[in-house]
Amino acid sequence: MSLTYQIAASEVIDETIVNKSRFICYLSPCSTNEAAKIFLKSIIQLHPQARHHCYAFVSSHPKNSQCYGFSDDGEPSGTAGRPMLQVLQGSDVGEICAVVVRYFGGIKLGTGGLQRAYGGSVRQALTLLKTKTKIPMVHKTLACQYTQVNDVLHLLSLIGGEVVEQCYQENVALTLAIPEESLSLIKEQLQTLSSGQLILHSVK
Repeated sequence: MSLTYQIAASEVIDETIVNKSRFICYLSPCSTNEAAKIFLKSIIQLHPQARHHCYAFVSSHPKNSQCYGFSDDGEPSGTAGRPMLQVLQGSDVGEICAVVVRYFGGIKLGTGGLQRAYGGSVRQALTLLKTKTKIPMVHKTLACQYTQVNDVLHLLSLIGGEVVEQCYQENVALTLAIPEESLSLIKEQLQTLSSGQLILHSVK
């Protein structure tokens, strides 16, 4: 699994009509399960008269099988939420929630028709979505000498890390945000730089 991944960076509203039924798809960034539920609630308040408010979300890496959820909201089981989730997971975009509001048009679509309509609604909306690259970061602390600070900051800049906190006393205490995929590399570089003196520690 690649550590960097694409995440939703915009909201999208897109409507499709299938046999007189309106399917309105809302996409929104969401980095927690709770954020997805709050977004769903806001859409339900926008469309209180709609018959169904089906949703699916992936709140982490798109391949993370632990951070997702979906609901058919009264549609036949397996015809709405799961097809929507499959489209989201297949898009390789993480931290995203999709809510599809359906206004029934009087013509039943059948299970296959519903699956195609809900999945297709999300797929079409995804073509309008802006994304950005998410680089998972880990936080570490590091104690160093004043004379080592510039070398440490140089190594950090090479891997796209950043200083979160710094405390200058007898020594320098740094809290660093380090790209997860570069953690092993910077550990080695720090040890080489300092003959094994510079060691990263977990944040307490």
